Amino acid sequence: MLMVGAGGIGGYFGARLLEKGEDVTFLVREGRKKKIEEEGLRVNSRHGDLHLQPALLTKTMQAEPFDIILLSTKAYQLEQAIEDIRPFVGEETMILPLLNGIAHVEQLISAFGEEAVIGGLCFIETTIAEDGSIVQTSPIHQLVYGERGGERTDRIDKLKMHFDGTKAEFVLSEDIDQDMWHKYMFITAMSGITSLMESPIGPIRKLPSGQSAIQSLLEELEAVMMAIDAPIKKGIAAIQLDKVNSMDDSMKSSMQRDMEKSQGIEADHLQGHLIEKAQQADVPVPVLETVYTKLKLYEENNNRKK
Repeated sequence: MLMVGAGGIGGYFGARLLEKGEDVTFLVREGRKKKIEEEGLRVNSRHGDLHLQPALLTKTMQAEPFDIILLSTKAYQLEQAIEDIRPFVGEETMILPLLNGIAHVEQLISAFGEEAVIGGLCFIETTIAEDGSIVQTSPIHQLVYGERGGERTDRIDKLKMHFDGTKAEFVLSEDIDQDMWHKYMFITAMSGITSLMESPIGPIRKLPSGQSAIQSLLEELEAVMMAIDAPIKKGIAAIQLDKVNSMDDSMKSSMQRDMEKSQGIEADHLQGHLIEKAQQADVPVPVLETVYTKLKLYEENNNRKK
């Protein structure tokens, strides 16, 4: 299998699969390749540290098509990633994306065909340390996957055999479409509200006005998704509000952390995509629009500094 990138997500899950003994190759840039060749792929995790010497590819190298390609890039890197993996995609290749959001699915189908793309998502907190090692801090390190139509196919059963027994939680979903939309709602709300307020979730939700803003945003997202017939559970906004209120006070979203580091963010892919859908369905989303305005102003200011 081919892991696209050896960053916090692809590097972590790929390392766990390598630890189990699976045949894993990492598609990386030249600089990352040299670093890993010299120092190995290092993972520091509460679930056990790893130091490995994996097989590596760059986009200019040649290799046979892979059975499965796992994509864990940021949304704004997806267009380039699609071109990078083209030489390694065959007729039987499955493409398993772990990106946040939902818009990337159509991009991948457009590039590689309906059959090639299966569904996926993950729940994990990782970062890349200054020395290039992967630091994994969360108790949860879960990857969820499945056929987008919910079928239990031979290829999914074969993939399950490769994933089972890994020292991370690989879950075969019976309804990956719904799982992806539910995570989309949650990550859009969490990233939006913490980035807007420039605060961890705890201080926001302790204020009555903060609690109201979180609830209103989730209800807006639910209304848009219902209007476009997304496969969500009835009352999911209330369920996710309970989840937000159960999180550790210090929880920050990855988008907020990226903004603190003056890095790129996925505003168009997450919040922007749902604003487009809201406009098409004539659903008012004032809180979502406020969040999106903050994120776009950040992007403009950040671009001016470069």
